[in-house]
This record gives sequence, structure tokens and C-alpha cells, in this order.
Amino acid sequence: MRRRAWIVFLAFSLLLTGCDQMFRNSAEPFTERRTIEFTSWDIPTSFVPKSIHVVGLGDSITQGVGDELNKGGYFERVASDLTEWEGVSFVETENLAKRGRRSDQLAKQLQDKDIQASIKDADVIFMTIGGNDIMKVLKANLFKLKTKPFYQELKGYEQRLDEIFGTIRALNPDAPIIMSGLYNPMLLITDEVKEFDAIIDDWNESIEARIELDGNSCFVPVADLFEENTNIVYHTDFFHPNSRGYTLMEERYVKYLENWGLQELFQRELEM
Repeated sequence: MRRRAWIVFLAFSLLLTGCDQMFRNSAEPFTERRTIEFTSWDIPTSFVPKSIHVVGLGDSITQGVGDELNKGGYFERVASDLTEWEGVSFVETENLAKRGRRSDQLAKQLQDKDIQASIKDADVIFMTIGGNDIMKVLKANLFKLKTKPFYQELKGYEQRLDEIFGTIRALNPDAPIIMSGLYNPMLLITDEVKEFDAIIDDWNESIEARIELDGNSCFVPVADLFEENTNIVYHTDFFHPNSRGYTLMEERYVKYLENWGLQELFQRELEM
């Protein structure tokens, strides 16, 4: 009886050992497949959308004054276009520009703590400044137009532009600064002030030189868009673009930003 019980116990033990080995053999390949599948799973960075914070600085052109359709001028139009780029899910806009602002006033505004916080958080900065600096000289010399006062003002403008860029870069060294040039508002009033074109060209050269010195900024020329009023690109105040003018600026901005490589910059940031 004892021998029979021992034989039964031994057989039962062998059966359990065999079942355990069968379980191990069947489980190990399954576990290995799961491990391979998990470690090979890689989500492309282009699938991860990025939210962009865009800040507008400067004068009425960035503010969008004259846009009778209330679409935010070139600034909001371009920001909306950025949402169509691969890897960009949402664009948050913060327009800090104000009508009539000169470069000295912008330099002062940049000392405000709230403005500084916005600049620190910006992914891209759009800026227009200098038109009101020129208009200040123009108004003061309207009946005795000479080129000298404009070049005297240009020297001060260049110094203030250096200060503006320096302040922005101290707050945010990485965000691209997108700045358009100036256009000639006198062409709408008369065709006899062609020498004013040379003044605008020289001011634009100073802007472009400062942008090139920065190394992470893009200059967008717009003077040729406003050489005549056949496309009704001016608002009724004879200075600001209307919705058609801002649409022309939008198209120019998008073209230059694409060529400059802003979209590729966003994609590299995603990969990092």
C-alpha cells in the first residue's frame, strides 16, 4: 500500500513538472514578442503638435490699424497661416503694438515687467518700428523738406534699434525676430518727392543690417507693395494699409518666412 501511494505521488509530481515546463515554453515566446513590439514602437516627433506663442511689438502696422475687415492686419493673418504648417497645432497671439509708437517709446515699453514676461515666453516676435520716427521729422519739416533732418534722425534711430534688439535678446535669446521694412507714405500724396524713396531705402538698409547682425532674425521688405494705390492698399487716412494691403503683406511675410526656414526651425525644436 505504501509502495502504491509512493508511485502515485511520484507520477503526480512528474505531471506537475511537465505542466510547469509546458507553461514556461509557451509563455517565453509570448513575452519576447511583447518586448520586441514595445521597444520598437517609436512616435515620430512630427506627430507631436507644438503650440506657438507669437508676440507683436511696435507700431500701428503690427497693431493692424486700417484693416476694415477687423482681421488683425498682417499680424493675425500670418499667425493664422502658421497653424497650417506641419507640427504646429495652435498659435497663441499677443499683440502689444500700439498706434503712433516710435522707437524711443518702444525702448521704454520694453522696460515694463509684464511686457518682459511676454517676450521671455515668446516663440516668435513680429515687429514694425520706425515709420512714426520718420513721420515726426516729416511733420516738423513739411514746408521745408530737406534730407538732412531725416539722416540726423536715422542716427538716433539706429542707436535705439540696437537698444531694442539688445533688450529683447537679453530676455529671449532664441525667438526669431521678424521685422518688416518701411514704405514711402509720400508716394500717395505726390509723385514729385522721389528723393524720399532714397531716404526710405537708407532707413531700410539700417534695419536690415541690424537684423543680419542679430543672426536669428528675418527682414521682410514691403516698400514695393506700396509704390502706388492702384490696388487700394491704403486706408482712408492715407497712411495705413487697408485689408487688401495687409493681405499683400501677409503673402509677402509667409513667402519670406518659408524661405528663411521658420518651419524647419519649429521641426528641429520638436526633434530636440
